[in-house]
Amino acid sequence: MSDCCCADTSSSSKTKQACPECGSTCKSAGMPTLYHQVRFPENQGLTTGSYYFCPAKTCSLAYFSNAGNTVSKQHLRSYQAIQDDTLCYCFDIAVEQYVSALEGRRAESIKAFVIQRTQAGECACEVRNPSGQCCLANFKRLENE
Repeated sequence: MSDCCCADTSSSSKTKQACPECGSTCKSAGMPTLYHQVRFPENQGLTTGSYYFCPAKTCSLAYFSNAGNTVSKQHLRSYQAIQDDTLCYCFDIAVEQYVSALEGRRAESIKAFVIQRTQAGECACEVRNPSGQCCLANFKRLENE
């Protein structure tokens, strides 16, 4: 799973904060992710800073900053995909699809496709995934459950 497309480009890329709404552990998200994820006109009011993405599906908060700025998940382009439990935002693979493939022993080709496309530079995790993170580690997590 080291073939991820998302290179760590900032020193704060591994910082974590607790969500002020639900308490979940949240990883930092870069400004390019926010500008692509937050719909117009809300994206016009974003202020540059350190933001974090809350992965908790039941939490209404998508992003929050150290300065107290917040963005609701309802203001995201990917809001429905989050509700639908998307595993891979670049290639539109749902968690349910992959779990079903795991149970039917058909999952290897799905993961191989995503890895192949990622290695070819054809993914866009930083802007398509609301977390700004690559999804490849999530495939492994589901395999181990």
